[in-house]
Amino acid sequence: MNNNSLFLILQKMRTPFLVLIFVYTVSIIGLILIEGTTSDGKPYQMTIFDAFYFVTYTATTIGFGETPYAFNYEQRIWVSMLIYLTVIGWFYSIGTLVSLVQDKMLIKELAKNRFIKQIKTLNEDFFIILGYNATTKKIIEKSLKKGFRVVVIEKNEDKVNELRMESYTPIVPVLQADITSLSTMELSGIKSKYCKGLVSLFKDDNLNLHVAVMAKFINPKVPLAIKSTTENLTENLIDVGVEIIENPFNIISSQIDLSLNSPSTYQLAKWIFNLDTLKQQPLKLSRGKYIVCGYGRMGKEIHKVLEKNQIDARFIEIDPKKVSRINRKGVVVGDADDKDILIEQGIYEASVIIAGTNNDITNLSLLSTAKKLNPNIVAVARENELENYSIFRHSRIDYVFMPSRILIHKTINALVNPLSDKFFYLLKSQIEEFSANLIAKLLETIGEKPVIYELAINQEEAHALSQAFGEQKVILLKHLILRREDRNKPNAIIPLLLQRGKKLHFMPPLDIKLQRNDKILFAATDEAIEDIEYIAQNSDELIYVTNDFEA
Repeated sequence: MNNNSLFLILQKMRTPFLVLIFVYTVSIIGLILIEGTTSDGKPYQMTIFDAFYFVTYTATTIGFGETPYAFNYEQRIWVSMLIYLTVIGWFYSIGTLVSLVQDKMLIKELAKNRFIKQIKTLNEDFFIILGYNATTKKIIEKSLKKGFRVVVIEKNEDKVNELRMESYTPIVPVLQADITSLSTMELSGIKSKYCKGLVSLFKDDNLNLHVAVMAKFINPKVPLAIKSTTENLTENLIDVGVEIIENPFNIISSQIDLSLNSPSTYQLAKWIFNLDTLKQQPLKLSRGKYIVCGYGRMGKEIHKVLEKNQIDARFIEIDPKKVSRINRKGVVVGDADDKDILIEQGIYEASVIIAGTNNDITNLSLLSTAKKLNPNIVAVARENELENYSIFRHSRIDYVFMPSRILIHKTINALVNPLSDKFFYLLKSQIEEFSANLIAKLLETIGEKPVIYELAINQEEAHALSQAFGEQKVILLKHLILRREDRNKPNAIIPLLLQRGKKLHFMPPLDIKLQRNDKILFAATDEAIEDIEYIAQNSDELIYVTNDFEA
């Protein structure tokens, strides 16, 4: 219990304590002063102990009788008065105590103390999640599944209670507090060596920037995953030094760009971010006429992509305020769910319609209208709420973009497998043929669900390799992809990226010499990953695959 909790208890119980002390003092003094009579009829004076003992069991309504001798009338009159006096004193004190136990401030302070204790004893890698909602709930679940602990800060009491009702295993420490406070940020455990990242995905861009500045001020080394929905905020976050900047609308527009120019790269992106398997047919959008409904943040990002690709596109926006400041060609004010508006914008000739408003029912309705007018049109929808996933899945929609789902998978991927983000950045610069060949290679070597795995060559994750480097032994990348049971057979593994300092080796050659502190990104099966871990940690296994043993 810290000083705040103790002070609060003493402050609330000060008057009841004084009342009880006063009542007991008056009652005891009265019993001492009143002369009693022994069983032999001799006068006597009660001792302090006898008086205190009698008042104690009388005030608490236990009632053992008159002691040490039967009372005379004077004593009984005084006892009658002190019974009422002490009972009232106890009722008042107990009532105050019950009120104190229910006091929200004390409950909050005790919960804060419990949270602080949990953070101090947390000796495992953990992420700090700010805010609790449908998106961060999924991030918590996936983090726990990946073996990372999670700490949550949430201002809303109802959401805190909702999180506690989930009964996560292992337990998720949660603190109800205002995250804009510097002291709250420090309490979250951001200075701990076990803190491996902080996630802030609030809808308020200014709040996300505030969090980023505070976090970097307290601990510049902790990786941050921050949501941004504007170019200006993105630039500010870059200046602050944020490692992972997530703009869901920019991600969606990039995916549309990839589906236009390199569908295979887009399919690889979905696999990397755990959104789909490699076997799924990649989405390839045509270059015909487009109708985009909604010209908000997502619509503007899509506009840039379609304009860059010289796509004939018409935008429909119901809110004139979003258009008046821009006054761009191809943007009309109107209700996209109106059949006449869609016909005016060329729905019969259009190849693709994108419903990008921030209302799921509107998106479903207007796409239904569009499909009736043009059954062959490709329907693409933005889904805003995770709860509506089943509705979209059973609708006649060709593809669904879900900003929340994208944020969930990209956040987890960037924190747990940071090399995969770097790999995808380099992959985007490759031509379509390269990506198509890589998919074919992954399917042939590993299967339709390869697992992304990162290995850091250090004492903790690769003890045997570190020891070998200390002995000046040469270890090649190809040694890590051999089978433990038969070193003459390659394993179901494909190295995707090797990071050495700030230098990145995209699709590194198998004969590259490994060095201490290298970080390697693999695609592999679960069994193959187990082989890699054994070889990296166990000297006997490493000796076997490197041929450095006597036959």
